[in-house]
Amino acid sequence: MGIDRAEALPPECYTNADFYEFEKQAVFDREWLCTGRESWVGKPGDYFTTSIIGEPIIVARTLKGELRAMSSVCQHRAMLVAEGSGNARGFLCPYHHWSYSLDGSLTNAPEMNKTCNFDKSQFGLPNFKVEVWQGFVFVNFDPDAAPLAPRLSAVEAAIAEYDLANTEGDRPPEPPEFAWNWKVMFENNNDGYHASRLHQGPLHDFVPSAKAIFPELPEDTAGYFRFNGTKHADASFNATQKALLPIFPGLSDEGRKRMVFANIPPTLSLVLTSDMVIYLIVRATGPETLMMDTGVLTAPGSMRDAAFEHRMNMNMAAATEIIAQDLHVDELVQVGLRSRFAVRGRYSWQEGAQHDFNKWLVPRYQEYWASLSENDDDSA
Repeated sequence: MGIDRAEALPPECYTNADFYEFEKQAVFDREWLCTGRESWVGKPGDYFTTSIIGEPIIVARTLKGELRAMSSVCQHRAMLVAEGSGNARGFLCPYHHWSYSLDGSLTNAPEMNKTCNFDKSQFGLPNFKVEVWQGFVFVNFDPDAAPLAPRLSAVEAAIAEYDLANTEGDRPPEPPEFAWNWKVMFENNNDGYHASRLHQGPLHDFVPSAKAIFPELPEDTAGYFRFNGTKHADASFNATQKALLPIFPGLSDEGRKRMVFANIPPTLSLVLTSDMVIYLIVRATGPETLMMDTGVLTAPGSMRDAAFEHRMNMNMAAATEIIAQDLHVDELVQVGLRSRFAVRGRYSWQEGAQHDFNKWLVPRYQEYWASLSENDDDSA
């Protein structure tokens, strides 16, 4: 079905607690989830923690240099064994001092020598599949999950000129919790239709909604994107409308006359401009709540410029104002979705990314629902 005939998801998909539980199993338990940047664990012993759908996660670099991802839940009494980020030789549960190596294996469990049939090798922290794509670390709770990168070939080609794996940027601070469904946030990050309306004015008018292009994508794609032309080359989000930071060195003339908005659901959105990339890691926390890590990447070496901080502040002043407009709308959209008068809306052609999102999402709902029906038939 084309976008000219498509409808939005039912409002209950954004508000219903039972549907959220279904969605966790249909989507989050099976898909690749972005946790952060590989640069955050650049040295042996480095680790960081995060949480998605209520699951506490550790990403660590072992002393041998291997990248690991695992649960942060102690296998004794469920205390978290790590918080925040840092560098360590292992993880010590502060409650009863069970200790774990950086790969999650249990190394010591005090006073367990009188416990019958206790085998330390059976009580390591559960490990997850881990994959690095464009410098982003993804994890998957499903041990049988297919690799991510082969299904991102179209997205990777669209953003190749940015060479994201070699960009630089600090880890963003811990975000607040927002009072709306994760899909409301993800759809806003995707949406070119609202840009020339909600954000009209000098901070955004150089990238008009009418210049949006939605390329055809492979059926099995794990992500999608849109190109959005700009009114002039090297446009960026600040009051001058021009790039203040170094241009990404690999950008072609064509690349310097557009922005790219790329999405790898259900967690990562990218806004790629000529001098900075904003990444948004969307982390569902409940049926009507989420957290979102908002970070920035710049060209290699850009942070060494003595004026970098001042130039970045100019960019972020504009970005912060635009993001504030989005957050206000997202909060009110969630209120509207709870109303008896909320409907399944129709799409404009400028909402092609929403249609792409739904084409990614709905088959996953259907596949999992079908598996539940098969299980019911088998048990009958």
